[in-house]
Amino acid sequence: MSAEVIYGSELAESLRNQMKEEVGELKNKGIVPGLTVVLIGEDPASQSYVRGKQKACDYVGVESNLIELPSSTTEKELLNLISKLNSDQTVHGILVQLPLPNHINEQAIIEAISPEKDVDGFHPINIGRMIAGKDTFFPCTPFGIITMLKSKNIPIEGKKAVVIGRSNIVGKPVGQLLLNENATVTYCHSRTENMQEYTKDADILIVAVGRANFLSGEDIKEGAVVIDVGVNRMEDGKLTGDVEFDSAKEKAAYITPVPKGVGPMTITMLLHNTIKSAKQFNQ
Repeated sequence: MSAEVIYGSELAESLRNQMKEEVGELKNKGIVPGLTVVLIGEDPASQSYVRGKQKACDYVGVESNLIELPSSTTEKELLNLISKLNSDQTVHGILVQLPLPNHINEQAIIEAISPEKDVDGFHPINIGRMIAGKDTFFPCTPFGIITMLKSKNIPIEGKKAVVIGRSNIVGKPVGQLLLNENATVTYCHSRTENMQEYTKDADILIVAVGRANFLSGEDIKEGAVVIDVGVNRMEDGKLTGDVEFDSAKEKAAYITPVPKGVGPMTITMLLHNTIKSAKQFNQ
């Protein structure tokens, strides 16, 4: 058996085409969705992510504004900027690109962004709403994963879902979204003993540890759904995931590749949240 590959890149393209039409209709009503991205310093990975976000915004018609600041920017200066953006009626989404320089308190910055403009879905109020099962801005990568599962009509309710990784950006929220869909969720992490006992029992396996080829086919249950969130650059320059793709796809029923898997969906859900915010601001 060889798994069906879920290409997030294909789903993202389809969704962005729908968003392009929706944004066109909003503009006809005088509503122009606006996203402001704040980039501090010159981290190459962050610059690459931001370019990808700008390109996606341009494609669907979302007004994209990039504010680039030096790494010497103080926390107070950044907080003042966020305060201005919070009160700017043309800005529907505010995204401060992480990671931030060490002298800036990341959590303080996240909490300073208005929950109504928190299109990353990281503000404690939005996290709380997600945990309570309310409608809100969901964190983009977890939201993208759920959207991918639903696009293939993969049953979630009643299934055993195992999440490897417990970050605030992916691991914890994706587990919560799976729980909201009535899955039975187990978290595994660096302190988990006998991890293979859990992974081999999982109907849905989300792997987000940031270690190349961390999991292989022998760690996976026959017929499982495997979502690989990892992006690791090898010595030869190639990207690989946290899952050893070739061995895993012989056991799994569905699997995501790296690249062209979860990554394109993250930016797509950011666009979704920005458009949603623009509609809410104009209701």
